[in-house]
Amino acid sequence: MSWPQLSDVGILAEGLDHPEGVAVGPGGHVHAGGEAGQVYRITPAGQVETVATTGGFVLGLCLDGDGAVYACDIGLGAVMRITPDGQVRVHARGPRDQRFVNPNYPVFDRRGNLFVSDSGAWMRDNGFVAKVTPDGRVSVWSDAVRAFPNGLALGPGGDGLAVVETTLRRITWVPILPGGGAGTPRVLAQLPGAVPDGIAYDAEGTLYVGCYRPDAIYRVTGGGKVELLLADPWGTTLAAPTNLAFGGEGNRRLYIASLGRWHVAYLDMPVPGLAPIRPRLGQARGDTTPSAHD
Repeated sequence: MSWPQLSDVGILAEGLDHPEGVAVGPGGHVHAGGEAGQVYRITPAGQVETVATTGGFVLGLCLDGDGAVYACDIGLGAVMRITPDGQVRVHARGPRDQRFVNPNYPVFDRRGNLFVSDSGAWMRDNGFVAKVTPDGRVSVWSDAVRAFPNGLALGPGGDGLAVVETTLRRITWVPILPGGGAGTPRVLAQLPGAVPDGIAYDAEGTLYVGCYRPDAIYRVTGGGKVELLLADPWGTTLAAPTNLAFGGEGNRRLYIASLGRWHVAYLDMPVPGLAPIRPRLGQARGDTTPSAHD
């Protein structure tokens, strides 16, 4: 199998405001966020539209099956829901007794639950992962991953979450128990010398890791072996690569957000990505259709 080189990386769209988050919607459009709360929708050909502005600072985001964006906004301390026509409202502010401090990344499971990492304060080890049920109940799902929990990825079998613990420079696996609770975490991989941020699985169970430092993307095999996929010594094409998302034809295009610059890049991969879960939640909370994969 031939793996890509840095010269294979293309630029999908430029002129964005330091995007950290990137996600692909059910229609194939790429979505990204900006430092002033912008939510961008980008066509596969690279045309950019600002769908809405939250007024905060958008980090990670994901979409449901109706095309609504769920954006972690650290400026507002909340997960915001943005409809395709640009309406913005608060989706969750955190558990009642532990409000979000630094909501960072959201991901859905097949039951329509939204898992949200709250990174807490830098180097304070006070982060947690929350769960927002389809009917709007918010709880602390796991407080055992505390070291600046960042990017999340639902595992290929849907039976657990891979969680980036940035300040420990590692990826941690947290099982999802049959009743929906969190199991005992275990370390999937260590990335010494790196500052890992966002993650995405391919269909074979390999995990890709975007790193704020160095300007690099790593791959972690199912056995926990860490390999360098790409590095940019100039920090221009990959510039503090943060969140990653698969999309495009055959789900083989890996989209890369570069927080250090103004673009979303892409890389065509030899193995397709794991299809994201996008539940159809309907207009009212609780109206969930479990046909999650697009």
